[in-house]
Amino acid sequence: MPLYITSLNSGSNGNCYYVGNGQDAVLIDAGISRKQTELRMARLGLSLDTVRAIFVSHEHSDHVRGIHHLASAYRLPVYITTQTRQSVRLPDQKFPIKPFRSHESVWIGDLCVKAFPKYHDACDPHSFVVSYGDIRVGVLTDIGMACDEVVAHFSQCDAAFLEANYDEQMLASGPYPFVLKRRIQGGRGHLSNQQALALLRAHKPAHMSHVLLAHLSKDNNDPELVRQQFAPHMDRTELVIASRYEETPVYTIGA
Repeated sequence: MPLYITSLNSGSNGNCYYVGNGQDAVLIDAGISRKQTELRMARLGLSLDTVRAIFVSHEHSDHVRGIHHLASAYRLPVYITTQTRQSVRLPDQKFPIKPFRSHESVWIGDLCVKAFPKYHDACDPHSFVVSYGDIRVGVLTDIGMACDEVVAHFSQCDAAFLEANYDEQMLASGPYPFVLKRRIQGGRGHLSNQQALALLRAHKPAHMSHVLLAHLSKDNNDPELVRQQFAPHMDRTELVIASRYEETPVYTIGA
């Protein structure tokens, strides 16, 4: 049985990624509203009744703002590190909170979710690899650099959500103040198109079927520019640009 993946939304206005095997599924982050999560999954023919848990990458609002209402409505356990939990306000808790640690296996039905630390300006940020049998899907966004952990996990994935947040020239010539520009490109901010492309060219495994480029900046990037930069280097891997306005189609991984 394959894995099925989609980006329900990707960007500074909200992030939510779905990975499931048809029976059990998880959401990585819940940064859009419960209503939008329900609507987008319904349009894709996906049921929230199969979602068994939400995993939280870090405390920034575009990754957590929808958790309370969604987890409360469906009684979903929320997996979150102890440090991140201290930075996230989850009022009137009506759902289980479950801590996780780096590199430990968390089993959700037959899905195995492993988290690993990343460089980002949050208190305890993590990225994830979701496995089912020998199929692996990585969720690699909000990463300030392609560190050894990112390289090691990306190079083993059959598909990946990979950050391509900004074009370096667009950021340099854009309207952001210097302090914000320095934060974005300072090693604990976001991955640029050029950095993501270098990672892909050097470490994309031959068996990788899909790359979903994610968390594109509204002001410092352009989807068509990203497509032009990446398309010549994809070989047989399908390139998808995840939108900040709508869900992607559902992609089948490992069929």
